[in-house]
Amino acid sequence: MSTETPQTSPERENGPVQEERNDTATSTADRRRWLALAIVMTAAFMDLVDVTIVNIAIPRMREDLGASTSAIQWITAGYALAFAAGLITGGRLGDIYGRKRLFLIGISGFTAASLLCGIAPNPDVLVASRILQGGMAAMMVPQVLAIIHVTFPPHERGKVFGMFGAIVGLGAVSGPMLGALLTEWNILGLEWRPIFLINLPVGIAGVLLGRKFISESKAPKALRLDLVGVVLATLGLVMLIFPLTHGRENDWPLWGFLCMGAVPFVFAGFIAYEKYKIKKDGSPLVELSLFKVKSFAGGVTVQLTFGIATGIFFLVWTLYMQMGLGWSALKSGATGIPFSLAVSAAAGISVQKLVPRFGRKVLQAGALVMAAGLLLYIWESEHYGMEITSWQMAAPLVLMGLGMGLIIAPLTDTVLSEVPREHAGSASGLINTTGQMGNALGLALTSVVYFGVIDKDVLFGPPYVEAFRTALWWVVAVLVVIFAVMFVLPRKAVPMDQREGGTAHAPEPVAEKVPVG
Repeated sequence: MSTETPQTSPERENGPVQEERNDTATSTADRRRWLALAIVMTAAFMDLVDVTIVNIAIPRMREDLGASTSAIQWITAGYALAFAAGLITGGRLGDIYGRKRLFLIGISGFTAASLLCGIAPNPDVLVASRILQGGMAAMMVPQVLAIIHVTFPPHERGKVFGMFGAIVGLGAVSGPMLGALLTEWNILGLEWRPIFLINLPVGIAGVLLGRKFISESKAPKALRLDLVGVVLATLGLVMLIFPLTHGRENDWPLWGFLCMGAVPFVFAGFIAYEKYKIKKDGSPLVELSLFKVKSFAGGVTVQLTFGIATGIFFLVWTLYMQMGLGWSALKSGATGIPFSLAVSAAAGISVQKLVPRFGRKVLQAGALVMAAGLLLYIWESEHYGMEITSWQMAAPLVLMGLGMGLIIAPLTDTVLSEVPREHAGSASGLINTTGQMGNALGLALTSVVYFGVIDKDVLFGPPYVEAFRTALWWVVAVLVVIFAVMFVLPRKAVPMDQREGGTAHAPEPVAEKVPVG
């Protein structure tokens, strides 16, 4: 009998199909591919938890290391920026040099960076280690979905990607509580450091098992690298984010405004180079023709602004509970559970039931429900003041979670709805990259909308509560913008088999990093 090995898909789109001639070999191949799936999903879970686990421990990091407000922002923004900058390049490196090879490099580097984070003696080392961690995640994460794609035949991928979605949801729910428990337990007197050190045994096991059970694969016609494009795009973002993050602590110096003023020229140079790259070898970092599709351009704007909103909210929410109200990490983590559960519930309903019937109205309703939750949170924070309890926060958090779930689950497919099928992969990667860039920008903007209304010498107490309410008004304003921009999205998502270019090959799902808690 003839069966496919886990190295290829039956369409032969990632290399020749190898055949086995006996049931024993088939059974062995079957076991290997499920072990490979467990390995890459564990790595994805480790990365997702690392995003959600950090926020809950930030107040302890600040207290232990004496970190400045800008260092607090860079601990999270640095990771998001490095991840966003390297995401597309990481995927292409895997296509060129091998997904298994890049996965092993990524997980090895991620594990080493986690060790550096866990032993960091000062804020500067911690920030640098987090940036390295984000860059290594950008090498590792794109290979996870690619390895799944070439390991399983089409009739099994739906089930496998469903399992992957469950892992994503579990990471979002478990991260804050795991971070809170590890911080509160103060294992061996290490306080917050175990949230990073816990990655070491998982990462080492992933490297050893991955070498044995993951099969290598490459793309037959991989696009070339666009390192100049990566440098220009990253430079533009850093020139915007660095002054926003450090400007307040330095009394907004002139160099900061000059940097931000030069950003449009850097991005203009980036666009010009991308046009040149298209003519030269057809391998730009960003496929500029995608922005001629009105719904895609609007969708990327939604993803960017939504990243800004979540970047602001999740950081200031953590600081509000721990540094404003004086709650423990464990109490703060437990408070976020209703939010996480609401996101998961609404995400499933929106994709399966609501979006096929109501289209973009579901996403717009999500923006309005989130805004309503924020307004209720603002009212409760004013009404109850320092005496507010976790159960009183449950109602606004559930509303916000429901709204977010209605947006994040169907957004990618809705944005891709009118994109030609041959560009679906590039468009999907760009959507995820844009969301991470928005998240990094939102974290940088907390200097203006949150720390900007707190006296520099205040470390705890009511000023953090007042600043929280101020920041939430900004997030509400961003959600209003998102609601308006969503009008350019298609009224209804176009079915895959009706999209431009004939029978469409569905893009692989993208892991959304939502820093819950």
